[in-house]
Amino acid sequence: MVNVLGRDAEDIVRAAGALPRRARFSQARLDSARRTLGERVAVPGTAWVADPRVNRVVVTADNTVTGAKLKQLDEVVSELDEAVTVRRITTRLTRFVAGGDAVHGPGARCSLGFNVVKDGQPYFLTAGHCGKAISAWSVTRGGPRIAATEKTVFPGGDYAFAKYTDGGVPHPSEVVLGNGRTQTVTGARRAALNEKVWRSGSTTGVHEGHVTGLDATVNYEEGRVDGLIRTDVCAEPGDSGGPLFSGGDALGVTSGGSGNCRAGGETYYQPVPAALEAFGAHTG
Repeated sequence: MVNVLGRDAEDIVRAAGALPRRARFSQARLDSARRTLGERVAVPGTAWVADPRVNRVVVTADNTVTGAKLKQLDEVVSELDEAVTVRRITTRLTRFVAGGDAVHGPGARCSLGFNVVKDGQPYFLTAGHCGKAISAWSVTRGGPRIAATEKTVFPGGDYAFAKYTDGGVPHPSEVVLGNGRTQTVTGARRAALNEKVWRSGSTTGVHEGHVTGLDATVNYEEGRVDGLIRTDVCAEPGDSGGPLFSGGDALGVTSGGSGNCRAGGETYYQPVPAALEAFGAHTG
């Protein structure tokens, strides 16, 4: 299904073997609405993505968006007319880092995303807000250091790279699936809308779902993060930094979201290709 604005485009889409759907708003109009939201209403507890399935920019506002923040949001959305729709959620939109009982670093627990290589040296990729909280990493609480954070981006993006400092620690190109099973990672690519994906995390293990949005924006308390993947996969604190994948393809690392794996929720991910390109690293 392809959104189109006119009859000529419909004919082109049909000739290519796809189904055209007449859209009210052009991509340029939706992009303009997103820019306006970013300039005027980037308040914590909100997120937005241009959703081609409804031909609107869908704004998510959590239960902390009240009072003056809600009034500000309503005013801007009203000016943008029907190109934007607001969806309220009852749970808080937040990062999925866990404090206290540390697994990978003192004071915080996150999940390893993907093992990668830069200049022939082994690193691992995780969430940027995890890299800000953790400079020295271990595999057990209070255990010996195995890696040190070398680069962190958050907010703006949400990724961090830690360099292995213990040569005796294995760093295979795999994702742990549980019960002794693993998935070999053969490369990284961009996620596709509606594709089936899996997420793994140190708190909740492996869960599956679908990509529901691309190039999403999330406004955390610490600031705005752009270019994220949105999914209907659940996650919980401690799952931050964990891998989003499809088969052997690395797609993203867990940034944050809302809800949990008991009642359901949605999650946002830093795309892996953008992080690898920025750092000059590769999988494998």
